[in-house]
Order: sequence, then C-alpha cells, then structure tokens
Amino acid sequence: MKEMEQWTNQLQQWIHQAQHWIHQIPSVQIYVAIGVLFLTTAFFFLTCLFRRTKYNTIVLAGLSGSGKTVLFHRLQDGSLPQGTVTSMDPNEGDFVLHSESSKVKMKHVHLVDVPGHPRLRPKLYEYLPQTAGLIFVVEALEFLPNCRAAAEYLYDILTNASVVKRKIPVLILCNKTDKVTAHTKEFIKKQLEKEIDKLRASRNAISAADISNEFTLGNIGEAFSFSQCHNKVTIAEASGLTGDVVQAEQFIREHIRP
Repeated sequence: MKEMEQWTNQLQQWIHQAQHWIHQIPSVQIYVAIGVLFLTTAFFFLTCLFRRTKYNTIVLAGLSGSGKTVLFHRLQDGSLPQGTVTSMDPNEGDFVLHSESSKVKMKHVHLVDVPGHPRLRPKLYEYLPQTAGLIFVVEALEFLPNCRAAAEYLYDILTNASVVKRKIPVLILCNKTDKVTAHTKEFIKKQLEKEIDKLRASRNAISAADISNEFTLGNIGEAFSFSQCHNKVTIAEASGLTGDVVQAEQFIREHIRP
C-alpha cells in the first residue's frame, strides 16, 4: 500500500510539474506546435495514399481490325495468333513484357485489349479510372476508309472525364507500317486532327445538355492539334506482324516504371 501511495504521489507531482511547464509556454508556441503536428500527420497520410494509387493498367483501344489483339500477344509472350483475330470480350493479362522476360525484378503490366466493335466499346470506360496509359491502335494500311470512324472514337476518348481529369497519356500507334503502301504516322496524325476539328465544330453545336459528360477539345478560333489536349498525346509506329512493338513498349515503361 505504501509503495502504491508513493507511486501515486510521484505521479501527481509529475502531472503538476507538466501543468506548470505548459502554463509557462506562450500560447502562440502551443498553437504552432499543434499546427506542425497536424501538417506532419496530413503529409504522411497523403504520401501513403499517393503511394497506394500507382496504376499499372495499360489499355489497348481502337477500331475492329486494327490489330490490337495481335499486339496484345506480341507484348505478352511474343506469339503471333494464326488467322484473323476478332475479340468479343476484353483480353486481359498481368505479366512482364515479353522483351523483358529474361530480366529480373521487372514490374508486371496489366494489359487490357478492349474489343473495337461499337457495342462493346463501353467496356473501355470501366478500365479508365485505373489506367496509367492508353494505346489507341490505328490501322495504317487501310487508314483513309476508316479515318472518320477512328477520329470519332478517339474524340470520345479524349473528351472522357477520366482521361481529362487524370490526364491519362495517349499513344496513337500506327500499326502495320511494315507494308510499303501503309500511310506514315505524320499523315495519319494530320488527317485525324482534321477530322477531330470537324467533329469539334459539330459537337459544339449540340446543346450543352447533350454533351454534359464531355470536355471541349482545342483552343477556340484555332485549328485542332493534339498538342492542345488536356493530356499528353503522342504518335508512333508498330508492326504486329513482324513483332516490331518497341515504341509501344517504350510508352508502357515510360508510365509504368520497373
């Protein structure tokens, strides 16, 4: 009992000394200390939250027949599917890029190939909130007959809320450029910009209620160019048939670090 009383008395003395010490500290210093503690805690919380939201999803999108599925398999395991491949469901895989399979400690990529059929394209928007980058595949060989349709699809992507708000980078990948009669990426870029400029004019004429889910593209009074987009848009070449997917891999690794 005596030991308990001694401990109780000692504790009361310490509490009294602490109270006396606190009363001697100017109130301004106390507020500053509380503020520093609050900011430190908030910074730590935000840092942890930021670290948890590192995305590793890359989406392949584009019209049917552009060669997305062939590119998917080239990136995944280097294989070449036999015959024409038409996807009715998204192809998904979580893997190290084929070209990096011999390396150690390479970060896995979650690659999604979204079907290009108009009725199946809404699947794309399910993946955008987790997307680190989007590869829009364009068929360079038969580009002109499909230019308008490709531009419409690309317009919908570039004005999507997730793409704009999160500034998801987009790579326009011109596929089948190994063919002699294939259009160059410069030509494809200019034609897509012209078509999107026309679409922008027609879409802006629609009532605001009909385009409430869209963001506007480009600068008023200027011809549209991809450099005016809210997010970064680049253009590159590839050939799924020959396995030349280097520029696609570079884009992926630029946005998903090893």
